Amino acid sequence: MARNKAAFFDRDGTLNVDVHYLYKKEDFVWMAGAIQTIQYCSEHGYKVIVITNQSGVARGYYTEADIQALHAWMNEDLKKHGAHIDAFYYCPHHPKGSVAEYAKECTCRKPGTKLLDDACRDFAIDRAQSFMVGDKAIDVECAEAAGIRGIRFQGDDLFAIVQEIKQKGI
Repeated sequence: MARNKAAFFDRDGTLNVDVHYLYKKEDFVWMAGAIQTIQYCSEHGYKVIVITNQSGVARGYYTEADIQALHAWMNEDLKKHGAHIDAFYYCPHHPKGSVAEYAKECTCRKPGTKLLDDACRDFAIDRAQSFMVGDKAIDVECAEAAGIRGIRFQGDDLFAIVQEIKQKGI
């Protein structure tokens, strides 16, 4: 069976400017190079998949429906540029949450690998040909624990980082 390669991205602080507990499209701002990066990755045969912790659900700041609406809007906005994200995986849990059903320890919250593992299964991903970019150490830790190359993004131009990855043959 043919395996797919994937470009995994954290959301807040990587694809968009990190606004604490972002869930409204009105507060959303793409990071420099993000749209171009998503388009480039798709054009070069990568599945583009977002892996994000969304503890605002557990904290009662917004709902899963709010997250799903924002993710749908992101893809609508990307469509205007000929780009798209293949899938969004998110963790709504946090052990100190105030919403009982989400206030728990879990394996899907990064640095846990469940979201990456689920995406790899769902999309038949070849981990050796894939990478994950995130702005926090837990993003890199999560990727590496799942057998995927992790790259720390420091807030510069996201597209430059992905071009460098491609030049190295990943």
